[in-house]
Amino acid sequence: MPATIWNCSRESFPAEANFTNSSNEIVKEVNENPNDGWIAAFNDRFANSTVAEFKRLLGVKPTPKNEFLGVPVVSHDISLKLPKEFDARTAWSQCSSIGRILDQGHCGSCWAFGAVESLSDRFCIKYNMNISLSVNDLLACCGFLCGQGCNGGYPISAWRYFKHHGVVTEECDPYFDNTGCSHPGCEPAYPTPKCVRKCVSGNQLWRESKHYGVSAYKVRHDPQDIMAEVYKNGPVEVAFTVYEDFAHYKSGVYKHITGSNIGGHAVKLIGWGTSDDGEDYWLLANQWNRSWGDDGYFKIKRGTNECGIEHGVVAGLPSDRNVFNGINTSNDVLVSSF
Repeated sequence: MPATIWNCSRESFPAEANFTNSSNEIVKEVNENPNDGWIAAFNDRFANSTVAEFKRLLGVKPTPKNEFLGVPVVSHDISLKLPKEFDARTAWSQCSSIGRILDQGHCGSCWAFGAVESLSDRFCIKYNMNISLSVNDLLACCGFLCGQGCNGGYPISAWRYFKHHGVVTEECDPYFDNTGCSHPGCEPAYPTPKCVRKCVSGNQLWRESKHYGVSAYKVRHDPQDIMAEVYKNGPVEVAFTVYEDFAHYKSGVYKHITGSNIGGHAVKLIGWGTSDDGEDYWLLANQWNRSWGDDGYFKIKRGTNECGIEHGVVAGLPSDRNVFNGINTSNDVLVSSF
């Protein structure tokens, strides 16, 4: 995986520019072309926002090459038969976490949300337990090893944190920003919370609340491997480049049409399919609350590495450590081939 997968354009947008100035033109350009395959809509929450303010939500930093040293690249058996359409919400309907749309608030913590949400889903899929893990633990306590907290981080480092340090439950350590945010344009930006390592409830112990990953890996960028990974193990975290037009996504299969590169973003990939117009897509859950996009979700073109999305897939498998009264009951073996 290239170290700068989300920088697929050298274009940049002046940070002090007003986001609204070009928004109407972008919406008009997208919607006037019936072949674009998606619909844009101006969100009044952009009003008076600057590019710098919107960019604070895009918290994926270019990952240093040494962060990938020793990280395995997972591939899957090419003979595995996959359905033409797949939605993790229906495949594992008992797992309510898969269908949650969260709100990262006034913090560039997308790298942490995408990881914690995916791992929570995978705990339910593997152990049949609905659990909500703590973004705050990862955001506050991983420190410089994961990046710069609310100023951005590295998705693969989040999964390595799960493996080596574990992550407590949301009940133990709730997300620090409980006010949410009118996305995009979160103002003021909040600083990274401090790491306390103590559950908010005196009845819970930090160490006992920890849930661990048994592995951290990249998924080979072939669409077949990505689909197989989701099909077998559950949602994954993906990083991609956000352009100005993505901010105005409303429905359909997104493709970059117009506007400049704003930054890198991480989300949860939960499925795939093909539109009525015959366009293959990935199905993803964003964490800008349900007021954005298609009730918080979006689709993006599949099979062409649109905005680098197929080169930025990371995941890991959950461990049963601390799950069954602290007793390991199985050998955690990575089921995928390398």
